[in-house]
Formats: sequence, C-alpha cells, structure tokens
Amino acid sequence: MSEFTQEFKKITREGLWQNNIGFVQLLGLCPLLAVTGTFINGLGLGIVTTLVLIASNVMVSLIRKRIPSEARLPIFVLIIASFVTALEMLTKAFFYDLYLVLGIFIPLIVTNCSVIGRAEVYASKNPVHYAFVDGLMMGIGFTLALVMLGSLRELLGQGTLFSQAELMFGQGAEWMTIKVIQDYQGFLLAILPPGAFFGLGLLIALKNSFEQKVN
Repeated sequence: MSEFTQEFKKITREGLWQNNIGFVQLLGLCPLLAVTGTFINGLGLGIVTTLVLIASNVMVSLIRKRIPSEARLPIFVLIIASFVTALEMLTKAFFYDLYLVLGIFIPLIVTNCSVIGRAEVYASKNPVHYAFVDGLMMGIGFTLALVMLGSLRELLGQGTLFSQAELMFGQGAEWMTIKVIQDYQGFLLAILPPGAFFGLGLLIALKNSFEQKVN
C-alpha cells in the first residue's frame, strides 16, 4: 500500500468520523447550532465551509516554507478571510435568498477554530495534495454534522425534509420538499436554539453508542 493511500485513508477516517469537527472536536458550534433549522440551511453553510477549508489549506501548504513562524497566525487569518469574503460575495450574487438566511454566519467562518486549526496543525506541515484531502474530508465531515442536525430538527419541528430547496436549487425546486409526517402540527422546541443543543447531544450519544458496540 502506497504512502499516499495510507495517508488518504487516515485523513478520511479522521475527517468523517474519528475527529469530526462537529461531533468530536465540538468546534464551529455557533453555526452548527444556529443555522441548522433545516437540511438546506445546513447543506449551504457546509458547502461554503468546505470550500474555505480546501482553499485555505491549499494556499497555506503552498507558501508554508515562506511564512515566518512569528507571523503565521495573522497570515493564516488573512488567507482565510480573503477566501471567506470571496465566497460570501459569490453566495450573495448567485444564491441571494440562501445568503439572506445564512446571514452573518458566512463571514463568521473566519472565526471558526476548525478552519484556522487545520491550517496550523496540518496544512502548514504537509504537501499540497495532503492538505487538499484534509480540507475536503474535514469539510465533508462538518457538512455531514450540519445536515444531520438540520434534518433531525426539520423533521421534528416541521415534519418535512428538504424544505425551502429553492433557496439553493432555484425556483421550481419546491417539489423536492418531502412531507414525512402528514397533518403534523410541528414541535416548536426542535427549531428553537434549545432544540439544537438537544439534537446535537442526541447525535453525539448515538455516535458514541455505535462506537462502543463496534469496538
């Protein structure tokens, strides 16, 4: 087995499961808890965060040997902020309705400890191809946490899945909304901030329970 294959498998396991940003590291909790009222909201923020992770990791890896150790953190923040600003403008231009829903949580990606953490811990010490895979897998893992929590809260709160799909996929995507529970009056707590904490705790408990049974 090649060195790249071994590293790829390790990065994939850590990003998706063993070191998942949302369920294990418990980083990025502000957007994780705040915008996951629906599947679509979680997916939108997850995609943007993944793109920032990939772009910042690749850029940091490319210039890692030229970055003075004394100034590395300000440089990392500047790189991340540049990509976040560009993606915020793209989201505003092409997905304006989704941008209005996500609001301040797109620029707040700059302060997400997981993004700067991957730049510091991994990208600044590894070649570009490894840094790219790390950003991708960590981003996918965080996106999975967002959409799982969003799906749970949407299902319990509204009895639906994929509601407001038109925010991401444009007008005509309303057909994607699935009414899972017919004539459901809704469970208000699930879509309020306290419901996000309960939902996250439940998902973490299920993950830990599964790991104990497997091991």
